[in-house]
Amino acid sequence: MSDREGPSGAGDDELTLPKATVYKCIQELLPNELTCSKETRDLIIECCVEFIHMISTEANDICEKESRKTISPEHVVGALKLLGFEDYVEEVQDVLKEHKQQLKDREKKVSKFEASGLTEAELLAQQESLFNAARLRAAGARSSESGPSTMAPPDSPEE
Repeated sequence: MSDREGPSGAGDDELTLPKATVYKCIQELLPNELTCSKETRDLIIECCVEFIHMISTEANDICEKESRKTISPEHVVGALKLLGFEDYVEEVQDVLKEHKQQLKDREKKVSKFEASGLTEAELLAQQESLFNAARLRAAGARSSESGPSTMAPPDSPEE
Protein backbone atom coordinates (compact mmCIF):
# COMPACT_ATOMS: atom_id res chain seq x y z
CA MET A 1 0.00 0.00 0.00
CA SER A 2 1.28 3.51 -0.75
CA ASP A 3 1.86 6.39 1.64
CA ARG A 4 -1.43 7.95 0.67
CA GLU A 5 -4.60 6.76 2.30
CA GLY A 6 -7.95 6.77 0.60
CA PRO A 7 -8.88 6.32 -3.04
CA SER A 8 -7.67 8.71 -5.69
CA GLY A 9 -10.14 11.47 -6.43
CA ALA A 10 -11.35 11.35 -2.84
CA GLY A 11 -13.63 14.07 -1.52
CA ASP A 12 -12.64 16.74 1.02
CA ASP A 13 -13.48 14.44 3.93
CA GLU A 14 -10.93 11.88 2.74
CA LEU A 15 -7.98 14.20 2.02
CA THR A 16 -4.81 13.25 3.84
CA LEU A 17 -1.03 13.60 3.85
CA PRO A 18 1.52 10.84 3.26
CA LYS A 19 1.86 9.06 6.60
CA ALA A 20 5.50 8.10 6.09
CA THR A 21 6.47 11.70 5.34
CA VAL A 22 4.62 13.05 8.39
CA TYR A 23 6.15 10.33 10.57
CA LYS A 24 9.62 11.26 9.31
CA CYS A 25 9.01 14.95 10.11
CA ILE A 26 7.80 14.06 13.60
CA GLN A 27 10.83 11.84 14.25
CA GLU A 28 13.21 14.62 13.14
CA LEU A 29 11.59 17.09 15.54
CA LEU A 30 11.25 14.86 18.60
CA PRO A 31 14.12 14.11 20.97
CA ASN A 32 15.49 10.56 20.54
CA GLU A 33 14.03 9.31 23.83
CA LEU A 34 10.45 10.27 22.86
CA THR A 35 8.13 8.34 20.56
CA CYS A 36 4.80 9.17 19.03
CA SER A 37 1.81 6.82 19.01
CA LYS A 38 -0.06 5.96 15.81
CA GLU A 39 -3.16 7.76 17.10
CA THR A 40 -1.09 10.90 17.73
CA ARG A 41 0.43 10.76 14.24
CA ASP A 42 -3.05 10.37 12.74
CA LEU A 43 -4.29 13.34 14.78
CA ILE A 44 -1.35 15.47 13.62
CA ILE A 45 -2.15 14.55 10.01
CA GLU A 46 -5.79 15.53 10.50
CA CYS A 47 -4.73 18.85 12.04
CA CYS A 48 -2.32 19.54 9.17
CA VAL A 49 -4.99 18.78 6.57
CA GLU A 50 -7.45 21.06 8.36
CA PHE A 51 -4.83 23.83 8.61
CA ILE A 52 -4.07 23.57 4.88
CA HIS A 53 -7.79 23.57 4.11
CA MET A 54 -8.39 26.70 6.22
CA ILE A 55 -5.46 28.60 4.70
CA SER A 56 -6.27 27.62 1.14
CA THR A 57 -9.97 28.49 1.56
CA GLU A 58 -9.13 31.92 2.99
CA ALA A 59 -6.47 32.53 0.32
CA ASN A 60 -9.02 31.58 -2.34
CA ASP A 61 -11.52 34.08 -0.88
CA ILE A 62 -8.86 36.82 -0.98
CA CYS A 63 -8.00 35.85 -4.54
CA GLU A 64 -11.65 36.02 -5.63
CA LYS A 65 -12.11 39.45 -3.97
CA GLU A 66 -9.21 40.69 -6.11
CA SER A 67 -10.84 39.14 -9.21
CA ARG A 68 -7.86 36.85 -9.69
CA LYS A 69 -7.96 33.27 -10.89
CA THR A 70 -4.66 32.09 -9.41
CA ILE A 71 -3.78 32.05 -5.73
CA SER A 72 -0.45 33.80 -5.22
CA PRO A 73 1.93 33.60 -2.26
CA GLU A 74 0.69 37.03 -1.19
CA HIS A 75 -2.84 35.60 -0.89
CA VAL A 76 -1.52 32.86 1.40
CA VAL A 77 0.30 35.42 3.56
CA GLY A 78 -2.89 37.49 3.75
CA ALA A 79 -4.84 34.39 4.77
CA LEU A 80 -2.35 33.63 7.54
CA LYS A 81 -2.76 37.16 8.89
CA LEU A 82 -6.57 37.11 8.68
CA LEU A 83 -6.75 33.76 10.48
CA GLY A 84 -4.52 34.93 13.32
CA PHE A 85 -1.30 33.15 12.33
CA GLU A 86 0.82 36.30 12.16
CA ASP A 87 3.65 34.46 13.95
CA TYR A 88 4.17 32.33 10.83
CA VAL A 89 4.21 35.17 8.30
CA GLU A 90 7.90 36.07 8.67
CA GLU A 91 9.04 32.46 8.28
CA VAL A 92 6.73 31.93 5.30
CA GLN A 93 8.11 35.07 3.64
CA ASP A 94 11.68 33.86 4.27
CA VAL A 95 10.86 30.52 2.64
CA LEU A 96 9.27 32.36 -0.29
CA LYS A 97 12.39 34.52 -0.75
CA GLU A 98 14.58 31.41 -0.65
CA HIS A 99 12.35 29.69 -3.21
CA LYS A 100 12.45 32.70 -5.54
CA GLN A 101 16.25 32.82 -5.24
CA GLN A 102 16.49 29.13 -6.13
CA LEU A 103 14.37 29.79 -9.21
CA LYS A 104 16.65 32.67 -10.24
CA ASP A 105 19.75 30.54 -9.72
CA ARG A 106 18.24 27.77 -11.81
CA GLU A 107 17.52 30.25 -14.63
CA LYS A 108 21.09 31.58 -14.49
CA LYS A 109 22.61 28.20 -15.26
CA VAL A 110 24.54 28.61 -18.48
CA SER A 111 24.32 26.04 -21.25
CA LYS A 112 27.44 24.11 -22.24
CA PHE A 113 27.40 25.96 -25.57
CA GLU A 114 27.51 29.36 -23.85
CA ALA A 115 30.07 28.18 -21.30
CA SER A 116 32.45 26.94 -24.02
CA GLY A 117 33.16 30.46 -25.26
CA LEU A 118 33.40 29.14 -28.83
CA THR A 119 31.35 30.13 -31.83
CA GLU A 120 28.99 27.64 -33.41
CA ALA A 121 31.33 27.28 -36.41
CA GLU A 122 34.28 26.53 -34.12
CA LEU A 123 32.26 23.93 -32.25
CA LEU A 124 31.15 22.28 -35.52
CA ALA A 125 34.78 22.13 -36.73
CA GLN A 126 35.82 20.61 -33.41
CA GLN A 127 33.02 18.06 -33.67
CA GLU A 128 34.01 17.10 -37.22
CA SER A 129 37.61 16.68 -36.11
CA LEU A 130 36.52 14.36 -33.32
CA PHE A 131 34.38 12.33 -35.74
CA ASN A 132 37.32 11.97 -38.14
CA ALA A 133 39.64 10.85 -35.35
CA ALA A 134 37.03 8.29 -34.24
CA ARG A 135 36.66 7.01 -37.82
CA LEU A 136 40.45 6.57 -38.12
CA ARG A 137 40.61 4.70 -34.82
CA ALA A 138 37.71 2.48 -35.88
CA ALA A 139 39.34 1.78 -39.26
CA GLY A 140 42.66 0.99 -37.54
CA ALA A 141 40.94 -1.38 -35.15
CA ARG A 142 39.26 -3.22 -38.01
CA SER A 143 42.48 -3.62 -39.97
CA SER A 144 44.39 -4.90 -36.91
CA GLU A 145 41.61 -7.39 -36.17
CA SER A 146 41.94 -9.00 -39.60
CA GLY A 147 45.68 -9.48 -39.04
CA PRO A 148 48.34 -10.03 -41.71
CA SER A 149 47.13 -11.71 -44.85
CA THR A 150 48.54 -15.17 -45.61
CA MET A 151 47.26 -15.17 -49.13
CA ALA A 152 49.09 -13.45 -52.00
CA PRO A 153 47.39 -10.44 -53.46
CA PRO A 154 45.39 -11.32 -56.58
CA ASP A 155 47.53 -9.18 -58.93
CA SER A 156 50.88 -10.64 -57.87
CA PRO A 157 52.40 -13.45 -59.91
CA GLU A 158 52.47 -16.79 -58.23
CA GLU A 159 55.77 -18.52 -57.67
